[in-house]
Amino acid sequence: MQVDFYHLTTMPLDRVLPRIAERVLEGGGRLVVVSADERQRSALDRLLWTYSADSFLPHALAGGDADHRQPVLIAGDLAAPNQARHAAIVDGEWRDAALAFDRAFHFFDEEWIAAARIAWQTLADRPDAERRYWKQNDAGRWERLA
Repeated sequence: MQVDFYHLTTMPLDRVLPRIAERVLEGGGRLVVVSADERQRSALDRLLWTYSADSFLPHALAGGDADHRQPVLIAGDLAAPNQARHAAIVDGEWRDAALAFDRAFHFFDEEWIAAARIAWQTLADRPDAERRYWKQNDAGRWERLA
């Protein structure tokens, strides 16, 4: 399983997450987006409908009758009733349950950097977890630093 740590330094989550979700869907995958914060989940729900004038990402907030049919499901946990094999953790708090997925995207900013470091170090002892660390350069491009 692959864990991609995305250190948000110049570009906010609302510009990064839609592009990651698009790539997952283009590859035929499904995604669960996880945040413990209900306000953040609601904001992401609005974002995925409006982030682009000529596009949207089909998605829903978890808790509906059709959760299992959603390509992108925004949830408070990693249950993934949509059978997602990709997880995006967007509230900065790493969850070991993400290791059950094929790929996890862990987004964090300066507020969560200490917790991300602990998660990075903890995963070093997991032979089944391939870690990648991405950080934005001054031009806003992602660079893989580890």
